[in-house]
Parts: sequence; structure tokens; C-alpha cells
Amino acid sequence: MTRVAKRAVWLGVFVAVAAIAVTFVTGAPVIPDRGTSIPTAKVVKGPLKLTVYATGELRAGRTVSLMAPPAGGTLRIVKLLQTGTAVKKDDVVIEFDAADQVYQLEQAKTDLAEAEQQIVKMKADQAVQASQDKLDMLTARYNVRRGELDSAGNEFIGTIEAKKNELTLEESQRRLKQLEDDASARTATSAAALAVVEERRNKARMAMERAQGIIDNLEVKASVDGVIAVKENRDGQFFFFTGMILPQYREGDSTFSGRNIADIVESGKMEVRAKVTETDRDNLQQGQAGVVQVDALPGRTFTAKVGPLSGSAARGNFFETSAVRQFDITLELEKPDPGMRAGSSLRVVIDGREIKDALHVPRQAVFEKNGKNYVFLQIGDRFDRRDVKVENRTESRAVISGLNEGDVIALIDPDAAAQRSKSSSGPLQGATGAK
Repeated sequence: MTRVAKRAVWLGVFVAVAAIAVTFVTGAPVIPDRGTSIPTAKVVKGPLKLTVYATGELRAGRTVSLMAPPAGGTLRIVKLLQTGTAVKKDDVVIEFDAADQVYQLEQAKTDLAEAEQQIVKMKADQAVQASQDKLDMLTARYNVRRGELDSAGNEFIGTIEAKKNELTLEESQRRLKQLEDDASARTATSAAALAVVEERRNKARMAMERAQGIIDNLEVKASVDGVIAVKENRDGQFFFFTGMILPQYREGDSTFSGRNIADIVESGKMEVRAKVTETDRDNLQQGQAGVVQVDALPGRTFTAKVGPLSGSAARGNFFETSAVRQFDITLELEKPDPGMRAGSSLRVVIDGREIKDALHVPRQAVFEKNGKNYVFLQIGDRFDRRDVKVENRTESRAVISGLNEGDVIALIDPDAAAQRSKSSSGPLQGATGAK
């Protein structure tokens, strides 16, 4: 081996030893010299960057639901854009078969035309009848007047002729009264019949307008620019079970009025929703930059900024017993991608501030119970529980107070480790004692 090769080997050994020494100094787990099997780590004092890590999901800024129009029956889909199709405002997204509504429209038009012709005929008949009534009453009045004139000269004629004139006058008066009563009753009856036909005409006109309105609404258009998300077809499903996959609505399917057929997820309005702990929330400020990795778009990263921070804790699970409160945060994506879909899971990394002289330990070395944080400090051959205050956290480190630099703490609960060791060796000891 040449001198140059030997010198390179010694240089490599030196670098390896130096790296190991640095690892031990910066708080890597160490094994105590006392023969204990509890892994430990040292309390380190130095700079620590409070990077916040969180998980969340994509949320749409606005979602518009597209419903089947009210038609009073079933509707058949003849056109439907597929999920993921980008649309512009006023683009036709869904179109329903208009055959039934066209038939109802034509039927309503026929009824309307018939009613209008009946009204015209009835008005003409009423006009003719009114003229005839006027003529009959004019003749009756003439007869009454003639009878009155004939009766006026009864004193100059015989008794029989006078009685005949009186009877003729009475008959003319009764005839006039009957014609007046008949004309009045006929006028009321004609007005009622005309009102019935006019109501039939109004009903036909309303049916025509309703059918035309339904036909106009059978083309469902987009109200905003966005991406189509077709809903599951639940029509005709009488039972459901866990894990059941329902098909989406397709062209040719029948549905009912008011069904939500599809949604439009407004494009360019995607935002990130995530949850952070109370400690991480204190390390965030509105406008901080973050990096987002969407699981549905692997290998790509997107920049975002922290939005307004929530002032109240998020509602937790009913069975959640942890004392650590969670807060909702919102991040605004600077350049949303068309491939993003609402509901996709994601990961967020937000650059926080840096603490220069911080006492920090591995995060798994800090335990929590009843809302208090504590560690197990090594003193000789034993570990004592010491309460500490967690001032900040990162994904792997916890900034604490209550310990000194260089203190050795356990990475696992020594009491729990001892119990597990005792339980695992219990059956073997019992068998030995029985033997």
C-alpha cells in the first residue's frame, strides 16, 4: 500500500470518528454504562428551527350543486358531462329528455286555443240572446201599453168587452214580467258559464307556461367556472351496506325532481385546511410561507401562505381524551393546479422562527398524563420522574424548561418497560419453580 493510500484511509477513519462524536454531542440516544436496557438521550442546548408539520386536505372555495328541475315526475338524462371536465360559466352541463314536457306543452296549447274559441262563441251567443231579449221585451211593453189604452175606454163599451180588455192587459203585464225575469236569469247564467270557460283558459295558459318553464330548465348550465364532479346514483337503491360502491349518474339514467346530479367545484379557489396543536399555532403567523405536497399529485410541491388563524379550538372527537387542543388553519395556494381535487389528502411544511439557545430533547422522551408533561431523568442506576414545561415542539424535538444541559433522560417509560420485562419472564419463572 502506498503512502498516499494509507493517508486516505486514516483520513476516512478520522472523519468517521468525528461524525460519531458529533452525533453523540447533539443528543443522539446513548446507552448508559450501568447495564440498563433503557434507551436514553441527552438534553441539548442550541439553535432549533420551529418548523411546523401538519396534514390536511384540499377544500374548494365554493361548490355549486346542480339539481334536477321540478317536473312532477321522472326525468331521463340525455347529456351529462363526466367528472373532471372543466367548464365555463353558462356551459350546458346536464340536459334532460323534453319529450313529456313537449307533449304537455302542446296539450296545454290545444286546451288554451279551445277555451279561447269557446269564449268567443259564448260571447257571440250571449250578444244574440241579449238582442232577442231586448226585442221580446220591447214587444211586451208595446202590448202592455196597447192593453192599457184599450182598458182606458172600458166605460164606453160593454161589460164583456171591458172584461176582455182587462184580461188582455193582465196577460201582457205577466208576459213582460216573465221576460224581464228570464233575461236577468239568463244574463247571470251566461256570465257564470263564461267565467268557467275563462278559468279553463287561464288554467290552460298556466299549464303552457309551466311546461315551457320546465323545458327551459331542462338544460342545466354552469353558474361559475370550475370542474364537474358527478354524484352517486342512489335512485332505485333500497338498501345500503358498508363499503358499497354506487355508480355515478350516466346518460340514459332516470331520476326524480330535486336530485343533486353533479357539483361544480369552482376553479382557482382551492384552499388547504389542516389542524395543528396549540403550541404549533403559536409559532405561526398570517402570511408565512409553506410547502404543500398533495398525495394525488406525487412528486410535486406547491407554495402557499398561511391565512387567518382560528381563535378557537376545533371540535374534537367524542372519544378523544388527549389534553392537547387542535386548531384549524387555512393556507391559500399561490398557483392552484387544474389536477387538484377537493378532498385530496396532503402534507404541509411551514417554516417557523428559529430559537437560538433552546433546551431541546427528542419528542418521544416527553410524556403526558392528565394535562401535565414529564420526563424520566436518570440519576445513577434509576430514573426519576420530573415535571417539565413544553414551550415549543417540532416534528422530532421538544423545547422544554426544567432540566439542565447534558441531563440524561429516558426515551421510553422505565416503569412500563420493567412491567413488560416482568410479564415476559413470569411464565418461565413459574415453570422453573414448579419444576
